[in-house]
Formats: sequence, structure tokens, C-alpha cells
Amino acid sequence: MEPPTISAGWLVLRPFALTDAPWVHEVSLDPAMRQFVELPSPYRFEDAEFFVREVAVAGWRAGRRAEFLAEEAATGARLGRVGLGLPGAGLAEVGYWVDPRARGRGVATQAVRAVCRWGFDRLGLRLIEWRAEVGNVASRGVAERAGFVVEATLRQRLRHRGTWVDAWVGSLLPEEIDPRCRAVVDQAAGEASGAVGRAS
Repeated sequence: MEPPTISAGWLVLRPFALTDAPWVHEVSLDPAMRQFVELPSPYRFEDAEFFVREVAVAGWRAGRRAEFLAEEAATGARLGRVGLGLPGAGLAEVGYWVDPRARGRGVATQAVRAVCRWGFDRLGLRLIEWRAEVGNVASRGVAERAGFVVEATLRQRLRHRGTWVDAWVGSLLPEEIDPRCRAVVDQAAGEASGAVGRAS
């Protein structure tokens, strides 16, 4: 799967490159993020490099993940990450996080809407699922604003900090996405960004 670049209003979603590892490392040290995201502890720079190289970049090549870095279109500032896990059968699971300096600006909601629109339109997905640890109200708020219907609380479905925890689960169908949501794919830019990732 060739990684595209997606224009989404004031955001641009692009594939990761190894040069993004220092930023991933910095953001992953944020205590608020570590509260709900399963991360190695202590989190080393090598862990950030592994995420970029083996999860974000290699995931595209294997067709098992579609990972995007969300940038501010006007400045190129890195703001957050949104991705789709792709197990097959027309299904995907969305995940996201935001740089603490960019929170409260609607980054995650805008990025999630755009990547879901792209997934439905370009990948032919039939359902996108969202899961989060019970109590992660920020993630739930993003999911609901993006159009996800929270369906249930599942007992001990996520592993976090070495224990199994309860999870909220929601889903989004193609007809439920906001029709005003735009996700313009710039394939030429995507091929250039993808080349950078492969060369890293």
C-alpha cells in the first residue's frame, strides 16, 4: 500500500519518517499520555525509533497499518498521530494521540474524521472500531465528536501497565461519518513522503 498524504482543512496527514523519532520520544514522555497508552517504561529514544521504523513505516509496507503524523498545514508543526490497524475483512481500528502543546485545538477530532473518511473511500472499509481504557474521557470525547457510537463496556479487554483493564468500545459505519468531512488525497506528495520513509 503506497502511503498517501491527506489534506484535511488546516491539517495535513502524512506518513512518518525516521526524522520524526525525536518528536515521538518527547511526546511519549508526557505523563498524561502515559496514563492511558501502553508504552515501555522507561521510554527510551530507541523505543521511539522502533515505533517509527517497525510500526509506522513497516506497517504500511506490510499492509497491516496506516499510520499518519498530523501537521499544521500553515507551519508544518507536528501536532499528533492518527492510525488505522488493518486486520482485514473490511475492518479497522483507529488510534490517536496529540502532542500536549497542541491539545484543546481539535487536532484529534479533525485527524480522526479525515483518516476515517479516507479509510472508507479509499480502502473500502465497512466498519472502523475505537477502543479505550474505561476512564479515558478525552479519547471518548474525540471518538464521539468524530461520529463513533459507543456500544459497550468490555471487561478486561485491554492490557495496560501489566494488568488487564476494562475497555469502552465504539464503531463507525461509512454512512455515519459527517458529510462535511473532507479528506483530499495528494498521491504525488504521498509517494514522495513514502519514499523518505522507505529510505530511512
